[in-house]
Amino acid sequence: MARDVQITFDCADPAALAAFWADVLGYRLQDPPKGFESWDQALDAFGVPPERRNDASAVLDPEGNGPRLFFQRVPEGKQAKNRVHLDVRAAPGLTGDERMAALEAEAERLVGHGATRLQRFEPAPPLGAGHIIMADPEGNEFCLD
Repeated sequence: MARDVQITFDCADPAALAAFWADVLGYRLQDPPKGFESWDQALDAFGVPPERRNDASAVLDPEGNGPRLFFQRVPEGKQAKNRVHLDVRAAPGLTGDERMAALEAEAERLVGHGATRLQRFEPAPPLGAGHIIMADPEGNEFCLD
C-alpha cells in the first residue's frame, strides 16, 4: 500500500522558510483548522503565546498531488551537507543550452527570494543533463534539475 509522504525541515524561522518553499514549488500555506478564519485566531483559541507562534508552518500542493512540507523550529543551525535533498524540476524535457538557460533563469529568480547559488554542473551526455546546486535561505541544499 502506498503511503502519504511529508517532508520535514528543521529550521530557525518556519514562517519564512515555508514562504520561500511555497514560492519555489508553487505551493500554498496550509489553511487554519476548520472553524477558524486565520492561524492567529486558531492559535489564540488554543492558548499558544505569541513567542511560540512561529514554532511550525506547513505548505501544500494546491493540486493535492505533491507531498506536504512541514517546517519546525529547532535551536541548532545546520551543521553539515544534506544527506537528502530536493530536486526542483525547473527544466523538464529540455536539453542542452535551452535547458541550462531555463535553469539559470530559475536560479536568478530564486536568488531574488533569498536562495544562494552554489555550483553549476554542465551537461555531460549521455547521462548528465546539467544542473545547478542551490541553497535555501537557511543553507539547505537543493538542485535545479
